[in-house]
Amino acid sequence: MSQHAQRTDGRTVEAVDKSFPLGLVGRDITALDTPLADFSTPLLVLDQQAMAHNLQVMADWTTERGLELMPHGKTTMAPVLWQRQLDVGCTGITVATGWQADVALLAGVPTVQLANACTDPALLRRLAAHLLEHPDQELVCWADSLATIDLLERELPAASRLGVLVELGADGGRTGARDEATALAIAERVATSSTLTLYGAAGYEGALAHDRSEESLATVGAYCERLAALVGRLRPLIEGTPWVTAGGSAYFDLVADAFAPLSELRAILRSGAYIVHDSGFYRGISPLDTTRDVAEEQALLPAMRAYARVVSMPEPGLALLDAGKRDVPFDEGLPVPLAVAAQLGGPERPLDAEITALNDQHAFLRYRGESPLALGDVVTLGLSHPCTAFDKWRLIPIVDAETNVVHEAVETFF
Repeated sequence: MSQHAQRTDGRTVEAVDKSFPLGLVGRDITALDTPLADFSTPLLVLDQQAMAHNLQVMADWTTERGLELMPHGKTTMAPVLWQRQLDVGCTGITVATGWQADVALLAGVPTVQLANACTDPALLRRLAAHLLEHPDQELVCWADSLATIDLLERELPAASRLGVLVELGADGGRTGARDEATALAIAERVATSSTLTLYGAAGYEGALAHDRSEESLATVGAYCERLAALVGRLRPLIEGTPWVTAGGSAYFDLVADAFAPLSELRAILRSGAYIVHDSGFYRGISPLDTTRDVAEEQALLPAMRAYARVVSMPEPGLALLDAGKRDVPFDEGLPVPLAVAAQLGGPERPLDAEITALNDQHAFLRYRGESPLALGDVVTLGLSHPCTAFDKWRLIPIVDAETNVVHEAVETFF
């Protein structure tokens, strides 16, 4: 990895890094070796052992099914974590915007998939210039209309090496051509382009459902079958090995089933949240959670959590914590109290309570009966939705769960 990796390699803790102790200011973030107890609250941490477990679980799962994995990097926007994914066999990194693609290319990611259309002329020219200077890297973007192809050809230099995947959508979904005829017309146009190269077909099934009800699974499964059939129709137009790609972090099992009969192509999943999983939305919907009749050693584990301190107990049954919307995710479910300790990193005891609301900097924790808390206690919070957890922190410590020591931290680029 290049520019961004070099910056991360030389990154030191700054006094403005949220919740990091002043004693670490100036220390390289790869050599912290500091007890968790030295940090302040609110605090988001990553679990070293759980992350390593999740990386291996997903690598084994995809390999057994003959699938590639280009995980969605927008989940973490952390080049150091992208590299861990590449190190266990991922064949590239997926991103959602042209700016994110620029970060990934500058970080030296060999294959970057932009799971979206980039229609920003300045960004397109910037990306094209990078590719011309770095022929060992490739960028593949999506297109869902002929107008998108017109824009790409108009704004990109003739020598561009931009790959294109035709995006198939569905009624009620997000982006994507709504029918196969439109998708075929886009593919035929790209196949004759002197600027663009047709790679195959792409889609996102996760926008079509949000649970694992029979109706939702049937809807997602039918869409995945359509996508698999489309790449077969595109095959004659493609030079080289076709790509077909789908798979968020909720229904990648259905994607794998639909792609299983396909041969002589690159079947690529893009699941990204698996690296840290969660204690909420993905725990309830992922096919690899322990709630799904999956053996523990083959299941994903929550690898992110937050710590928040009791700052007020203004009335019976209510405690206010020092973590709010600026610190923890809330769009796919509120944080879940897991345990409480007298101090950060100290021995934990069970906690029967609920987070009922978040303000900007406060969490409302409700409990029944006698208070299980004292002012200054630290509550461990399980979180829901990694994508909106990472974006609240520029620097996130990785804790050794066996020793409660922080050896390193991850820098994000949001």
